[in-house]
Amino acid sequence: MNYTTQMDAARKGIVTPQMKEVAKYENVTEEYLLENIAKGTIIIPANKNHKNLKAYGIGKGLKTKVNANIGISKDCYDIDLELKKAQLSIDMNVESIMDLSNYGKTREFRTKLIDMSSSIVGTVPVYDALGFYDKELKDITDKEFLDVVRTHGKDGVDFITIHAGMNRHTAEIFERNPRLMNIVSRGGSLMYAWMKLNNKENPFYEYYDELLDICKEYDITLSLGDACRPGAIADSTDASQVQELIVLGELTKRAWNRNVQVMIEGPGHMALDEITGNMMLEKRLCHGAPFYVLGPLVSDIAPGYDHITGAIGGAVAAANGADILCYLTPAEHLRLPDLDDVKEGIVATQIAAHAGDIAKKIPGARKRDNEMSYARQKLDWDTMLSIAIDPEKAQKYRKSSNPEDEKTCTMCGKMCAVRTLNKVLEGEDINILRNDD
Repeated sequence: MNYTTQMDAARKGIVTPQMKEVAKYENVTEEYLLENIAKGTIIIPANKNHKNLKAYGIGKGLKTKVNANIGISKDCYDIDLELKKAQLSIDMNVESIMDLSNYGKTREFRTKLIDMSSSIVGTVPVYDALGFYDKELKDITDKEFLDVVRTHGKDGVDFITIHAGMNRHTAEIFERNPRLMNIVSRGGSLMYAWMKLNNKENPFYEYYDELLDICKEYDITLSLGDACRPGAIADSTDASQVQELIVLGELTKRAWNRNVQVMIEGPGHMALDEITGNMMLEKRLCHGAPFYVLGPLVSDIAPGYDHITGAIGGAVAAANGADILCYLTPAEHLRLPDLDDVKEGIVATQIAAHAGDIAKKIPGARKRDNEMSYARQKLDWDTMLSIAIDPEKAQKYRKSSNPEDEKTCTMCGKMCAVRTLNKVLEGEDINILRNDD
């Protein structure tokens, strides 16, 4: 039987090669995947033209995934450096990479990224439109926006962020309800500005069916962007954010009716006590579609440490149903991240995702933690270091400060609680002060 998209295949009962790969990786049955992909609660972003993709599932009952953002800009135009960031992300087993390039030869970089990447690749086509046509925003036509999407589809992009929820009605709600930070989504601000400059409806909303035709042709997953995501904790869960979420829920159903896979993008900056409610709200209003969140950042005062504020919120979000976390780096709000920033952002977000999986009781999520605890109980440093989330950093710290007793560390030395209990329970002398074992 023929099929157009992963969702179409699932609804026809066809187990695709990508589904087989995901079932094995997630330790779930193919039947489970078929059921949930058909419903839209699990997606497998897999453009037909992305040839070396390792398939990953995102959604209900699966491991929380991590996305890393990279991309060239006018002020930091270095294709080779961005490709190094991509390779680092792949080497660190990041499941998704977003190309946020917004200047210059974006297609040259994008095609190189897709050729090298076994990770899912996402883009925001509206970023590309200005450079692609060499036009000011106001002068880009409705059809030209859609043509850029088609180009990204041909190139092999697995998912695209489209801010179709920023329609005229959402814009009116935003204008009637002033915010501290207004619109902080780059793509969302561009679409809002285009609408105001041209006094027209958002072309991605007005011509949504044509957009779905392109997605269906290449099996592009739609990542419905949150133009009204809060950029300050003061703006979270306000009328603009909720109104856009309602529109995204309607657009989700329209996409599913055309067998197009969808995930929903979410906040943003948000106080810790609001995160659980926001996860529930998205799942309810968007019919269980997978949720892709940026952070949420739980405080606005930590430039230089926003990988931490984002990881705190990300862990709570993942524990309460978020399906994929977009990383934040220490450079967030300050500059384009360098290689070290990318690594710090990935590790922090992977910790958050893993913590969420433990809370969600994803099968096997605790296995590695238990292995680490067993190695610690045995004071088996080689095993501890090998299964650490960042073995290189752990080994560096271990080697930088040598204890008298190599079984311990320089924090406690022979007063190590683990050493003490091991010796006592084995009937041995504790021997803290003497030099002999």
